[in-house]
Amino acid sequence: MEWFLHTLREYPELAIFLTLALGTLLGKLRYKTVSLGSVTGVLIAGVFVGQLNIEIAPIVKSTFFLLFLFAVGFGVGPQFFNSLKKEGLPQIFFAAILCVLCLLSGWAAAEICGFGVGLGSGLYAGSSTISAVIGVASDAINQLPLSAEQKKIETDAIPVAYAVTYLFGTAGSAWILASLAPKILGINFEESCKELEKQMGSGDNEPGVISAYEPIGMRAYKLESEEAFGGTVRELEARFQPHRVFVERIRRGNDTIEAAGSLSLSEGDILAIGGKREDLVKAVQLIGTEVDDPSLLNFPAETLDLVVTRKEYFGKTLQELAEVESGKPSRGIFVRKILRGSVELPVTHGLKLARGDVITLSGAKRDVERVARHLGYADRVTDATDILFLSVGILFGALIGALAFHIGSVPISLSTSGGVLIAGLICGWLRSTHHRLGRIPGPAVWAFNNVGLAVFIAVVGIDAGPQFVEGLKNSGVALLIAGAIATTVPLILGLLIGKFFFKMHPAILIGACAGARTTTAALG
Repeated sequence: MEWFLHTLREYPELAIFLTLALGTLLGKLRYKTVSLGSVTGVLIAGVFVGQLNIEIAPIVKSTFFLLFLFAVGFGVGPQFFNSLKKEGLPQIFFAAILCVLCLLSGWAAAEICGFGVGLGSGLYAGSSTISAVIGVASDAINQLPLSAEQKKIETDAIPVAYAVTYLFGTAGSAWILASLAPKILGINFEESCKELEKQMGSGDNEPGVISAYEPIGMRAYKLESEEAFGGTVRELEARFQPHRVFVERIRRGNDTIEAAGSLSLSEGDILAIGGKREDLVKAVQLIGTEVDDPSLLNFPAETLDLVVTRKEYFGKTLQELAEVESGKPSRGIFVRKILRGSVELPVTHGLKLARGDVITLSGAKRDVERVARHLGYADRVTDATDILFLSVGILFGALIGALAFHIGSVPISLSTSGGVLIAGLICGWLRSTHHRLGRIPGPAVWAFNNVGLAVFIAVVGIDAGPQFVEGLKNSGVALLIAGAIATTVPLILGLLIGKFFFKMHPAILIGACAGARTTTAALG
């Protein structure tokens, strides 16, 4: 043990990985539906490891925090700028109001309890479940005209308050939005959500959309239905409406023909049919006997992520894309999944496309490539990250954030962290509009986001460890009560404002509250 402790102090980087391991394990512990989560787990583990008086250079914390903020901005950039138009504006305004309510509630609770800026900032961060505040508040405190010793005291107080208030900030928010909100709004939550799903087309057998979770198949059938003799491919496909089934290839004698909508069908043709498997079962009644024809079915198929960049398709619904005539983007294509930013959207016929949406398509390779040319560009799998784009984005964002002006003796600036977050938003948006610029694969964004935040929080916990226990003894109960109030008040006010002023649908309103409060647990 003596050797182990000496090694940790000699090589403090090892203490970071120890903290990450212990914190991740702690965060996975669950009681019923409640868990600490990895961020709080790492913070608490860092506090324990910090009792060993391990010193870690501040630059480690700052570097990983900037990576985290850039990744957050980059991931949501397209979604953020798209939401500034039309339908997204009310939700943006609502989110801004809720953020202000959270800030005012945290500030009022801190003032009433007599907390300083460190405990007050941590109270706000934990009660609002927004761990990024720990870094931003630390930057702001370091710019205040305080002594180095006083700055250290205040910044060390931030994780104390965060750890105490975060648990109710997470579990309490989930309970309020899932259980209390329906009573406040006077609704049956389940029925209200079903109503909205119906409006969006979920569960309806509308043409043009299949469930993202149902498998798609390709089978061969011998044409034996007299009703189809002499008809066209398009007419045969129409017999399956409102389901989407397509004829991809035809074997006629010894010839293999690529199917076109206007092609006439003959008795004995072997048809390669693509669609949902449950629809293909019906093909036996509408076409004829299923046959085994490996060579007919042996053609290039593709599943591809496609980024929507063509403006003429912004605001178009999947229904509208599906109903266009043969030869337009929809024929032969099936939608498996749609991502907007990092959020997977329900695949419904009423879903409107937006710039930067990533659609996962399946179909024959020629059809998928045709759609890629029409809608945007193919986001093909690659492991390469544009390090130049990443580095320049962080550099310029931090430089802009470092600029400051004074109102009296108070310095006002974005701070380097705020500047980097904005740079990430802009770079993410640029990536969605100029697809040859700034390739950062999803797994890389995930790593920068999660590892960046985890390392930052680990160092925060280790640095604050020696003062953590004392701070918890002095303010623990008051922090817990103040945090519960700061969590509850903004959510209740937000629900009432969303219902009576914004007149949001209850399902959208509760989702907007969860998003504005960054409480993913409430979605669960």
